[in-house]
Amino acid sequence: MADSPAFESPVSTPFVSYAGVPMEPGQPDAPLSLCDISPTTKIIVRAGPETNASRRMSVPFGTSRTEAGVLIVGQRPDEWVLLGRRTAIGGLVESLDRAGHVSVIDSTHGRAMFRLTGADAASLLEKLCSLDWNDHMTPDGAAVSGSVAKVTCDLVRNDLEHTPSYLISCDRSYGQYLFEVILDAGQEFGISPLGESID
Repeated sequence: MADSPAFESPVSTPFVSYAGVPMEPGQPDAPLSLCDISPTTKIIVRAGPETNASRRMSVPFGTSRTEAGVLIVGQRPDEWVLLGRRTAIGGLVESLDRAGHVSVIDSTHGRAMFRLTGADAASLLEKLCSLDWNDHMTPDGAAVSGSVAKVTCDLVRNDLEHTPSYLISCDRSYGQYLFEVILDAGQEFGISPLGESID
């Protein structure tokens, strides 16, 4: 994969003010945290079901799995999103058989992405989204799409050390708005913004 130009986060003020009080970077052990992970490499692979590339992805629609440091998400039928570090994703992409109806698109710079982590993450999402966030409907590994605060988003449950955690991705033009709305909705749960990360 070719080198990508320097990434500029869609969140220009990651530590925004709430009710006139500036919010400083939080701690990783906060009860609920929101982290801007927009620099994460995001590659879309579309492949017809008859292709070797489709068989290589082997992640059913609505689910995800991790392989060699890459999160492979079955976001839509015959479409997968690869999330992770560029070098790890590059190796997987290079191994794909491109024969047949196969396309690979780098959407890194076109998408904002945040990680919401904490025991109350699902309760916060219920305030902003009409999807069912109970464990039996959206367990660890589930991938869904829906409206979050009236913004069309792709979401993946990707728990961290048995703590509920959600990846929330949207068009980068809505990134600043969505980041601030999630922080606002999370005040009752003690949400804390964390610094930019791709881990």
